[in-house]
Amino acid sequence: MANQNVLTRMARWSARHPWWAVVIWVLFVGLALTVGGKTGTKAATNTDLAIGQSAQATALAKAGGLTQPPTEALLVTSLHGDLDKQAAERAATDATGRLKGVADVASIGDLVPSANGQAVLVPVVMKGEQDTAPDRVQPLLDAVKTAQDANPSVRVELVGPDTIKAALNTLLDEQVGKATLLSFPVTLIVMMFVCGAIVAAGVPVVLGLSAVLAGLGLWGAASQLVPDPGAVSQLIVLMGMAVGVDYSLFYLKRYREERARGLGKIDAVEVAAATSGHSVVVSGTVVILSMAALYLGGNLAFTAMATGSILVVAIAMSASLSVLPAMLIIFGRALERPRVPLIWRLQGRSNGRVWSALLRPALKHPAISLLLSAVALVALAVPAMHLQLKATGVDDLPRDMPAMQAEARLTQFFPIQSNTQLVVAQVPAEGAAELRTAIATLVERASHDPLFTSTPPPEVNTSHDGQYAAVSIGTQLTSGSAEARESLSRLRTDLVPATVGKVPGVKWAVGGSDVAYDVDYRAQVVDKMPWVLGFALALTFVVTALSFRSIVLALVTVVLNVLSAGASFGVLELVFQHTWADKILDFHSTGKVVAWLPLTLFVILLGLSMDYHVFVVGRIREAAQNGLSVREAVEQGITRSAGVVTGAALVMISVFALFASLTFIEMKQLGVGMACAVLLDATLIRIVVLPSVIALLGRWVWWPSKLHTNSEATTGAVAGEAGGVKSPVVAGEAV
Repeated sequence: MANQNVLTRMARWSARHPWWAVVIWVLFVGLALTVGGKTGTKAATNTDLAIGQSAQATALAKAGGLTQPPTEALLVTSLHGDLDKQAAERAATDATGRLKGVADVASIGDLVPSANGQAVLVPVVMKGEQDTAPDRVQPLLDAVKTAQDANPSVRVELVGPDTIKAALNTLLDEQVGKATLLSFPVTLIVMMFVCGAIVAAGVPVVLGLSAVLAGLGLWGAASQLVPDPGAVSQLIVLMGMAVGVDYSLFYLKRYREERARGLGKIDAVEVAAATSGHSVVVSGTVVILSMAALYLGGNLAFTAMATGSILVVAIAMSASLSVLPAMLIIFGRALERPRVPLIWRLQGRSNGRVWSALLRPALKHPAISLLLSAVALVALAVPAMHLQLKATGVDDLPRDMPAMQAEARLTQFFPIQSNTQLVVAQVPAEGAAELRTAIATLVERASHDPLFTSTPPPEVNTSHDGQYAAVSIGTQLTSGSAEARESLSRLRTDLVPATVGKVPGVKWAVGGSDVAYDVDYRAQVVDKMPWVLGFALALTFVVTALSFRSIVLALVTVVLNVLSAGASFGVLELVFQHTWADKILDFHSTGKVVAWLPLTLFVILLGLSMDYHVFVVGRIREAAQNGLSVREAVEQGITRSAGVVTGAALVMISVFALFASLTFIEMKQLGVGMACAVLLDATLIRIVVLPSVIALLGRWVWWPSKLHTNSEATTGAVAGEAGGVKSPVVAGEAV
């Protein structure tokens, strides 16, 4: 009751001082954007993202002063036919002269012709550490573009890790910006079908947009402590639009219902706050706590995604509780204008018969319906057993990116060793000589190993005091191959322990390559997965048990969420680990799913599904408290909540589907996974599985609590009273 009183008082103040509430909210959003603009978004570096032995190798190399400076490659090739060598040399000389004037350039190497004479390369060594400031690439790109304009007969381009990352960030900003802009009209159209009036449809969209803007602004400040690994801004847009519209829709629909019953504006706001407002608080809290499970993931990427998501969900929840009541008062009767003629008339008619028809099989034959639906979900989930995870790498980037095409030309004309494993060791002062001997032995043994013999001689670097040593042992194996992983394993479990590992007091680690990062990242995810999933499922169980005072219902909720998530994981495996959907969804299959996605998808789905679950089950419980049989209660509860649940699900599916259209594989997999998960949850789970289970369990579903009569329930529940106004309560909104 205390929480409901707080919500009611907040709504009452907002409703009685609507313009003050709107001004305060606008100032908050503006302040968040200003703060974010001042701080900018701090990007995570490779060092920030390193984990396992890869992180240890980086730390040892840095401590010994053995880190290699970041290097870009100035590449000059022919536009058509054979390369004009004189034109290429002139272009290279022009470009290097311009690059020398860039502040972040430390040195420029000599011109190197390719073996076939069709390209020339000039190494450009940068100041500082690798990947410390991706934005510094832009002045280099500007200088190279000027040289390209002055030498149009050849192709002049810059290629390297920082160049590719900068190009990817630019592509993501463009595509996500486009998807975000498209999401507004799409969401508005969906809301028009749900609300039947344009103004009423626009209110949730505006609040969702304000939550996204404020979330992005505050994330800029938060990223100074938790650097952005690259996908957080996109996740904020997804979550902000989804939950912002969702929460506002619940509140708005209840307000309109109370107004239709004849209540005044202030009274209707108070009832909506005491019921839907409480539902929003419960739902938002569950989403926040579910996302908090990612903090157990043990790496920066999960920590950053959890932080960004929690920020935007908290903002969206606050918007629906504080400024939404003010907007409802300001718009008043205008909420129902202008009406969408056909949709408005359809809304005036009862659509209960449609939903009753959809529910009839589950209620008439619950055992058969449950069996068939469970088999379908399990069948979808079976492919998830073969889910292959990988850290995001160069092979995941869109092939049509100019930076990736330049990288392909660099590899074509200058085939070099790839997946160079970096072995780094530290010993006490008295072990320096023994370390040099061990390193020499390691190099000798590696030179006779089939996995390493095809590469140039390993490069050994030592610190001035001899206590640190680093040796680069390369292969010519592709990063995704089993042989590349075997080469890493050979070093870590055999060659290095048998040589460097024998030196007394030595500390050593093997990293420095894409394959090492991929292996370490996947191992970290697999190791932490039980903790994250266990925490999230335990949270779901506790929240459901406390909300409905039912252990049985809590167990059912956990099982349903596992089935839904498993099915969505199976869809990911079927779509992205095979090639049949490449042309349909416009992507190039890598045969794997990005490693961070399953855990992130699971906790997001868990939180969002509780929106529907609390709302739908609460309506069923209310109907049962009113004296209906279990099956009648299921039918009435679901038909009464179907409009809101369907509308919220359609909004989420539409937003997620837009992100599934992006070319970057991470965003595409996230969009497809979330859209499928929400679709399954709002249809098969809510229309077939849930009613079948409740129909079979009967009143045991509420065990160990007992349902009271309607008169008894209203004594201990919200009872529809808010500020002295009596109104029928929706139990699912006041649980």
